Amino acid sequence: MTAPEQPLKEEIDELDALDALEKEASEFNKDAEIDRILKAFKLDAYAVLNLQPGIPDTQIKLQYRKLSLLIHPDKTSNPLAPSAFDRLKKAATELQDAKQRAHLDECIADARMLLMRERKLTVDSPEVKDPDAAFLAAWRTKTVEVLVDAEARRRKQARAQLQEEGREQRKVDEETEQRKRRREHEVKWEESRDSRIGSWRDFQKGGDRGEGKQQKKKKLKVLG
Repeated sequence: MTAPEQPLKEEIDELDALDALEKEASEFNKDAEIDRILKAFKLDAYAVLNLQPGIPDTQIKLQYRKLSLLIHPDKTSNPLAPSAFDRLKKAATELQDAKQRAHLDECIADARMLLMRERKLTVDSPEVKDPDAAFLAAWRTKTVEVLVDAEARRRKQARAQLQEEGREQRKVDEETEQRKRRREHEVKWEESRDSRIGSWRDFQKGGDRGEGKQQKKKKLKVLG
């Protein structure tokens, strides 16, 4: 009875060891992908998702689903998983937005054109028609430069817009304050109306009495 139990125990130990290796490999893959995502240039959503420009929307969704399941914070103990997951989600959202994706595609095309101009190449040049690893690496570097410039312009425009909106808001606030002061002045003027009318009447009465006394004095003087 004891003879068959030893091979069974050894088989179970081997399975446990294989499971442990698979788990270790899985964790290694998760850590490697998290590291790749966080090191990818975040303004390039294609780079974050490890995709090439021009792919269909269905491939973007599939890639996002695959990577999000791999690095989901609930499925790994890596403390950087939440940051990588958020960046992955943001990149997928950008690529699924037609306007943002068109802007990214335009920047990538501009980078290619600038690289060709620097190297005096044409669309028919072998280096362009069948790009090697060196050309692709240079293209990625140029894409980073173009995206950084575009982001700097966007931020500058945003600041200018905020400043303009601030000036407009200050103008509105000043006009509102002026209207408020005018209304307060009108209210106070109206509230003091009775007292002003009373003062004028008193002044008029005082003036009439003064004239009467002067006339009496004049008459007495004549009679004398």
